[in-house]
Amino acid sequence: MIVWMYPGQPLAYSEKLPDDAEASAITELVFKSTGFNLEKFRWSGKEEDLQTSLQVYGCGMSLYKTALLKNSSHSPAMIAEHSMGIYPALAACGSIDAGDAVELTWRIGRELSKMSEKIEYAFTCVVGLTLSHIASLVENNGVYIANYNASRHFLLAGEAGKIKGAITEALAMGAFSVKEFPADAPIHTPLIEEITGALQAIIASYSFKEPIIPMMEHYSQSYLKKKAIPDFLLKELCLPVQWEATYLALRKAGITSWQEVGAGDSLMKYNRWIAGEQR
Repeated sequence: MIVWMYPGQPLAYSEKLPDDAEASAITELVFKSTGFNLEKFRWSGKEEDLQTSLQVYGCGMSLYKTALLKNSSHSPAMIAEHSMGIYPALAACGSIDAGDAVELTWRIGRELSKMSEKIEYAFTCVVGLTLSHIASLVENNGVYIANYNASRHFLLAGEAGKIKGAITEALAMGAFSVKEFPADAPIHTPLIEEITGALQAIIASYSFKEPIIPMMEHYSQSYLKKKAIPDFLLKELCLPVQWEATYLALRKAGITSWQEVGAGDSLMKYNRWIAGEQR
């Protein structure tokens, strides 16, 4: 059985759309829904911040690759998603249309970006430390685990100054790799709760259908049903992504073939890491 996996926000604009009918259709759809030009990575009118741009770009790339896959003979038995990949994943399983997926990504991203007007936030990706070490440096520095990607691969989020402290401690603990990234908002942490009212209002303006392809969500590994989707979309922004648990649950459910549907191959890398530790 095959699963289509939808990754979260890419870290950079690195993959241009080719010159084909599917790319033209998605470029037109994204521009109509948001005013963002996928091909030129540029906004029409008011310029949005980089993180929102990357989120919309990531959604557009996922929708483009979904269109290519739908033209092939390989239909998925299941859909899985990671972080901001939830929106194109909902389109892939038939819960919303592609235009709504792009618009929802844009509106949520724009609302998240407002948090950076008050406080500077950051992410750090820490590779090589165990969960017990990560738990210690999180507690010591007042930051949060945003992504449990693998047993020794974590994304931390929080205020920029506190993230720098966590980076210093992680290096002292012997982390194999520590990288810092800018963030508009500390997504997948309880700090998002201060804007849940605005986020809830955005989500409530959309209607969702029952998924026609089973979709496993990234927190508790349950299969999303129509009734639960709005609540999940709000809560998942305040809760960490549990990708290792999701990969293992997908494998237990009978998945034997994996297709990453988006920009880059981060989820495939996590999968190889997790699978290697299971041997």
